[in-house]
Amino acid sequence: MASSLHLQSDESVDVRVTHSNIKTFSADMRFSLSTTIASVKEKIWRKCGTPVHSMSIELYDDTGAKICAFDDDDARPFGFYSPQNGYRLHVIDLDPSSVTSGGWLEDTSLVEKYTISEEAYNKLDGTYRKFKEKLVPQNQASHESNKVSENYMEELCAGIKVGDRCQVEPGEKRGVVKFVGQAESLAPGFWVGIQYDEPLGKHDGLVKGTRYFQCPPLHGAMVRPDKVKVGDYPERDLFEEEDEI
Repeated sequence: MASSLHLQSDESVDVRVTHSNIKTFSADMRFSLSTTIASVKEKIWRKCGTPVHSMSIELYDDTGAKICAFDDDDARPFGFYSPQNGYRLHVIDLDPSSVTSGGWLEDTSLVEKYTISEEAYNKLDGTYRKFKEKLVPQNQASHESNKVSENYMEELCAGIKVGDRCQVEPGEKRGVVKFVGQAESLAPGFWVGIQYDEPLGKHDGLVKGTRYFQCPPLHGAMVRPDKVKVGDYPERDLFEEEDEI
């Protein structure tokens, strides 16, 4: 059988691995046909925890029929036994005192639970409960510090009125004031609506479903008063050329 078997290093098969003690254990693994049975056991040990010296492996085909057991020679290549995709390797743990025996890895009710009284837990430092207690006041303080009042920047609107020529920073964008006041669809505080001379805006005065003013598309913007300077800011003539000297 071995003489007629021709193995190539890149030939491999996908098999399912089960365990005698761990009923819920099932792992899909891929093995090269040229790898030794010893290497197969080594890889399976890393998956299920049964030591190689305590491990017996049986090979089953895709119908559930047993083909053989790998007990005679661990130096033989895996492909010697002609495994196919979909076959199953069943691990039998031969150690009666193995960590996998008795259901210890599956039934958590067999494990003694550590308990602590409420009073003792409250005396401990670095617990999750104390972490949460410190975190809540910090979040509340941060939220309160970030809260904007309804009259935010109202005093800066005193010198700004609809119809004023203006310049908006950053970018020295020029235009005309079209709105001054609170905007219910935006954040609390006061806003200034601008119609830019050029299409440098984001809308036509309709913001989040509320119309604050009317202007050509992409010429409108809503900005805070501290970004607006009113005064003698005439519309720029893009075609005006400087005199040559």
